[in-house]
Amino acid sequence: MGARHRFVAILWADLRERTRGARFWVMLLGMSMLAWACIPPPDSSYTILSLAGGARGAYSSAWVGMALAMVSSVLLNLGGFYLVRGTLVRDFDTRVWQLLVATPMTRGGYLLAKWASHMVIFVVIIVVALGVGVVAQLVRAEDRSIDLFELVKPALLLSLPGLAVTSMAAIWFDLLPFLRRTAGNVLFFLVWLAVLGVFGSRLDVPSSVLQAGWVSDPGGMVLAARDFHRVREAQTGLPQRFAFAVGSPRKPVQVVFPWKHWPVRAMDVLGRLLWVAFAVGGVLLAAPWLDWAASRGPATALATSRSGRRLRWLDRVLQPLSRGRVANVAVAELKLYLRD
Repeated sequence: MGARHRFVAILWADLRERTRGARFWVMLLGMSMLAWACIPPPDSSYTILSLAGGARGAYSSAWVGMALAMVSSVLLNLGGFYLVRGTLVRDFDTRVWQLLVATPMTRGGYLLAKWASHMVIFVVIIVVALGVGVVAQLVRAEDRSIDLFELVKPALLLSLPGLAVTSMAAIWFDLLPFLRRTAGNVLFFLVWLAVLGVFGSRLDVPSSVLQAGWVSDPGGMVLAARDFHRVREAQTGLPQRFAFAVGSPRKPVQVVFPWKHWPVRAMDVLGRLLWVAFAVGGVLLAAPWLDWAASRGPATALATSRSGRRLRWLDRVLQPLSRGRVANVAVAELKLYLRD
């Protein structure tokens, strides 16, 4: 009970701290606007998620959830990192960590609470975006039947595993002193581009995607691409060109096909859960480094600054005078005054 109480207390404190900042509300508003743009009017000249030949799914709950999940897997993984990072650094800078470490709380439990608070923030943003998507689905009126399971399934299987890895990265970037500031922000952006490039290159080779099995990238792009291709070939009975695009504002829709259900295999679910397990393992792996990281915060740097280092010779000069209680106190006061 005590461990659970401490876990919830840390998580709740982080949530309150984040929701007071402007960054959270800007991100929430931006993702809400993007969710609305992901479901444009049927006669619009653009589409956000489209397949080969300008085809897109009818605006069912399943397709709305898929479109929002694909966009979130790309953009929220980037913007979300900058939104959630900094909680460990704040605890180090404000010396809150020195108070927490004096409690029975374990270091692994502390880091898991931080990771969980990151995930809760992401879940809040995704839930609001899905709510906007439902409103857009009803307004566009291509399919007004609401299927909450199919709406949420893409977010659970595509977005959240990738965001779990992003949350783990935010923990490590806060932990390592040389990645806490601008260098870490730039490095993560480069890593994000590299991951998109590596897995995006696989999409250019259809055979590598169709034979990928249950293995997928953190954002689930390979998994979604394989299922898009498989479903469209089953619907048309004809070979389909392997291609899909996220964010193609100048491609008019030529074909609207039904997408009432996203068929996901059990092994695919396992593959997505492995990314969550990887993220949790990465967070726990950081626990032994927590004390070392905390000792390298600004407060420690101030305490170990160069002020007074040139007066170390005083220790040797005054050592012969440090005899007796009164002399010890007098020498200590003298050294304290001179070092200041």
